Amino acid sequence: MQKWPKKKTQYPLIALVFFVFIVFSILYNEINIQEIHSKHNTHNGDSSSSPKEEDPLFQSSHTVKNLTLPRNPPVPLDKSSVCHSTVKYSGKRAEWDSFKPETGGRREMPETCDYFSGEWVFDNSSHPLYEESDCPYMSDQLACHKHGRQDLEYQYWRWQPHHCNLKRWNVTEMWEKLRGKRLMFVGDSLNRGQWISMVCLMQSVIPADKKFMTPQAHLSIFRAEEYNASIEFLWAPLLVESNSDDPVDHRLSERILRPDSLLRHSSEWMHADILVFNSYLWWRQGPVKLLWSTEENGVCEEINGLGGMELAMEAWANWVDTNVDPAKKVFFVTMSPTHFTKGEWEPGSEGNCYNEKLPINGTYWGIDSDLPTMQMVEKTLSRLGSKVNVLNITQLSEYRKDGHPSIYRKFWEALTPERLADPASYSDCIHWCLPGVPDVWNELLFQFL
Repeated sequence: MQKWPKKKTQYPLIALVFFVFIVFSILYNEINIQEIHSKHNTHNGDSSSSPKEEDPLFQSSHTVKNLTLPRNPPVPLDKSSVCHSTVKYSGKRAEWDSFKPETGGRREMPETCDYFSGEWVFDNSSHPLYEESDCPYMSDQLACHKHGRQDLEYQYWRWQPHHCNLKRWNVTEMWEKLRGKRLMFVGDSLNRGQWISMVCLMQSVIPADKKFMTPQAHLSIFRAEEYNASIEFLWAPLLVESNSDDPVDHRLSERILRPDSLLRHSSEWMHADILVFNSYLWWRQGPVKLLWSTEENGVCEEINGLGGMELAMEAWANWVDTNVDPAKKVFFVTMSPTHFTKGEWEPGSEGNCYNEKLPINGTYWGIDSDLPTMQMVEKTLSRLGSKVNVLNITQLSEYRKDGHPSIYRKFWEALTPERLADPASYSDCIHWCLPGVPDVWNELLFQFL
């Protein structure tokens, strides 16, 4: 039988042609991409720019004039950060391109009454607004009765404005104001105290299986499920990035900050609907050191606390100016006073807030409430106009020399027998017992929301 020869298939030839086509396409596209990238760099006057330098994701959230951006992102500051050397402050400032001060001045509250001018009235029928022992989120730093304070009169004082009345506290109404929102307190331990106060004021009406506390290192969150709302606290004592941003381990010999960098904190607070900021006490502890984001050799500039705070406030104000729209509410809480010098309210006396049981009568302004700082803050806030509301708690809190924990709190450091024998030597005249003064700060916040 004759065998017919098999017909050769064309598949290998087709595959070879297809492979050559694919290789040619890849090479052609790669050449085009390189040409486009080369033209883009030439247009920007830098033929050595890396993709990171061109990609907006790698750029700062603000524009800084007169500062050369570093080739590498600055190393984040933490407790191990050090200055390789220190020089005097050069006068350098970050010039924020987008900062356009409003002409209308600082926003005044819409109500005609001055709620911050008034007096403390003893009222054991309506106050306290909650019991210390009923709040499972109470801090041992603020639980004065738990730690031995027997006189409870500090809990019964109500703030009464001179020519009007504060709206009566209503926890359900406050939750409705927060429905679907995030309320975030941002600042130091005094703002953390106000956050704890707000949580204690609000938590009792939420069923146990519908409320959750998520304590984290940087951001702590109390969440009410049925309102889809949260009350949060973000530790940012200097507002800008610093080596003291660890909420626990921040007692350092020197404070180093980046006056032109907010991203560590703003990346968290930018998502909140209502923001309550404070900053003051940490600027009163001596000079601070500036480590600019553009500094690559670890050279710090030393500046006094007020100067450092002004630079930080400028960075914060720029963020508010460029990011706050009518849907977001921003509050700034003025300085919380301390009571370390009894001779100021009782001339000729020695001591501090220890064993004080009554508010101060009459006009009083303590030396620790620094007027130049107040003036600087007022000037900065006035540039923001309607974008920020001010909770001016300083004067009303000045009267409350009786409201501090003094010795009635948990101390984490060991106290020597000598100090224990002298209670005034270790009294906490900075923070506030709860229930107490910070509850009134939150009543004022309730008034203006």
